[in-house]
Amino acid sequence: MEFTYTAYRGLLSLLRQGGYVFTDYHDYQAHPRCVILRHDIDNSLPQALRLAEIEADEGVKSTWFVLLRTDFYNPASALAQKMLRRIRELGHEIGLHFDEMAYSGEDGIEPCANFSIEEHIRYEADVLADICGCPITAVSMHRPSKATLEADLEIPGMVNSYGQTFFHDFKYLSDSRRRWREPVEDIIRGGEHDRLHILTHAFWYHEQDQDITESVGAFIRSANAERYEQMMENITDLPSILPKGEL
Repeated sequence: MEFTYTAYRGLLSLLRQGGYVFTDYHDYQAHPRCVILRHDIDNSLPQALRLAEIEADEGVKSTWFVLLRTDFYNPASALAQKMLRRIRELGHEIGLHFDEMAYSGEDGIEPCANFSIEEHIRYEADVLADICGCPITAVSMHRPSKATLEADLEIPGMVNSYGQTFFHDFKYLSDSRRRWREPVEDIIRGGEHDRLHILTHAFWYHEQDQDITESVGAFIRSANAERYEQMMENITDLPSILPKGEL
């Protein structure tokens, strides 16, 4: 499968042809044959919004998990908040992408102010809810440790996408590191599994197929242009100081 928007539309079409109903973590039980589409926003909010728009155009809903503590984007910025609320307006769910390493020391999760990991998750969910203007009722783990995966965490008022239900009762498929570990299209066509749980990362998808080196390189290089535009809003007559062509 190519990592293009056209190929992704094809994936959605295959799921429809296979009789799968697009559900979420809350209403899947009403459908004996269903698929949960999950997206972890690890790097780029603009790319997330682009894929969310494609899904909405296809009449599909999914769940988008947002990192609250990351160096790549600030969910609370005016522009990020606008994009996140737009994703919500398109009919998708916003969830929390929780990075346990943000709280970890040498021995793993620290008892920060005597908080448990569940309490850290609940706190971040409340902050994200305020930013997005909607309840946050689902969480996915960012690069979870073995201990966290095995813990089968239960968070009051939230669904854990890494809970045993979504890994035992569903067929789990992921494009992590721009590589499907199993032939996702063949599995859908085969129709053996009535419940699918599919994780994709919008970061890998483009108009034209790019390999992993091209994707990562383009993202890194784009940082200069993005920072320049941000500085334009904060420094008067920035081009007189540094013409954009000199980046």
